[in-house]
Amino acid sequence: MNAQLLAALILLPFVFIAIYAGVHEFLRYKSKGRANYGLIFDEETGTSYVTGISEEEEAFDPEDFDPNDYNETAAVEETSEENDEHKS
Repeated sequence: MNAQLLAALILLPFVFIAIYAGVHEFLRYKSKGRANYGLIFDEETGTSYVTGISEEEEAFDPEDFDPNDYNETAAVEETSEENDEHKS
């Protein structure tokens, strides 16, 4: 197997993923119009992620983030429940 074919086989999945994402976003754009993406903070888990947000909703500002404000007790309870399950 020559080097060019091997390189093409390695890159092919990434090319398909990029094309799929482009087509998916284009079809979404045609049906719903322009999207506003932003960082959203989930207070229950203390995590943030990028997603489409409505125009009425305000995007999460990392400068205003205080890690002590999120619901830490729920995360601690989940961890202790998982530890209890593994011990059984």
